[in-house]
Amino acid sequence: MSRPGEAARPVIATRNGCAIARQYQGSLVLRIEDTDLERSNTASVQAILDGLDWLGLDYDAGPFFQTHRFDRYHEVINNLMANGLAYRCDCTKERLAELRTQQMAAKLKPRYDGYCRSRIVNPVTPHVVRFRNPDIGSVTLEDLIRGPITFDNAELDDLVIRRSDGSPTYNLAVVVDDLDMEITHVIRGDDHINNTPRQINIIRALGRVAPRYGHVPMILGADGTRLSKRHGATSVMEYQREGFLPEALLNYLARLGWAYGDQEIFSRKELVELFDINRVQRAPARFDPKKLRWLNQQYLMQADPGRLAKLLVQHLENLGIVETDSPDPIEVIKAQQGRAQTVVELATNSV
Repeated sequence: MSRPGEAARPVIATRNGCAIARQYQGSLVLRIEDTDLERSNTASVQAILDGLDWLGLDYDAGPFFQTHRFDRYHEVINNLMANGLAYRCDCTKERLAELRTQQMAAKLKPRYDGYCRSRIVNPVTPHVVRFRNPDIGSVTLEDLIRGPITFDNAELDDLVIRRSDGSPTYNLAVVVDDLDMEITHVIRGDDHINNTPRQINIIRALGRVAPRYGHVPMILGADGTRLSKRHGATSVMEYQREGFLPEALLNYLARLGWAYGDQEIFSRKELVELFDINRVQRAPARFDPKKLRWLNQQYLMQADPGRLAKLLVQHLENLGIVETDSPDPIEVIKAQQGRAQTVVELATNSV
C-alpha cells in the first residue's frame, strides 16, 4: 500500500484492508495462499473469487497463486541454507512427539530443541528444512492495533520452512511474497500474532525491512466461541442464497470491531473515507445474525424496486415457483418491501 507522496504499492489485508488500500491510493493484491497441497482445491479458490466478485471488492493485481511460485521459494530457502541461516532436519515424528511429551511433563513450552542444527543430514533422505532462529535478542512488533509487542527470540523455535514433500510452508512463502510484491501493510487476524515475529526474523535474515503489521481480533459467534460453520453460513455466497444484499453484508462486516460514533449504515464511499484503523477495538467482536438481518432490511427498504424484482424472480424460481400470470414483480416489491428482512422472505411472503 502506498503512503502519501509515494508511487502506488500493494497491500495484503483482510476485513478492513480494502478500505485502507483505497484511502492511501494503494493497490490491492489478491494472493491465493495454497501451499498446503492437501487442503487447497479448485472449489475453495473459486469460492473466494465468487465472494469477492459478489461483494464488489475489486483487486488491482492477481490472483497470484503460491503454488506457481515454488521455484522462487526454493531459491530463497537454498540461499538461506548456503548462508548457514537454515538447515536440514531428519528428526522423526516419534522423536518430536517424545520431545513434546518430555517438555510438557517438565511444564516447559513445547518447542524444537535444535537437535539437527549441528548435524549433517543427507539431502537424499526424507527431511524438512528449518529456519535457524536467532538464539538471543528479541523482536518488537509495533502492532497497528495492539501497540508494541515484544517476543524473546529464546521463546521462538526453529520453524519448518520446507516440508518433507518439498513444498514451502506458509511462513516462508508469505515472507517472500510480501518482499517481492513490496507489501507495506499486513492486516490479518490475531491468530497470526505468534507467526509474525518468526516472519520478521526471516525478513531480517534476508537483509530486508518488514512491512507494518496490524492484527484484528477474531470474530466470535453469538455464544462467545470462535466463529465457525456451526454458527450458520459457511461461505460468503451462502448469504446471497439466503437473500442478503452484498452491500448490507459488506457494511456489517466492516462494522465488526470498528465504529464511527453511532452511525450504523455506511456507503462504500463512506467506509473508505471514514475508516480509521486506530478505531479498531482490541476485543473480539461477536457476529450477530439478528443485527445483520436488521441491517439488510434497511438496505432492502432503500433498494431500487426494479433491482429487487429481478432478485425476487430468481428466489421464486429457487422455490420452484414459476407462474406466467403472476403479478408484476415490481408491484409485489412495492407492497412487500418494508415487511421483509431478506429477499427470501420477500419471496415466501409473496407466494
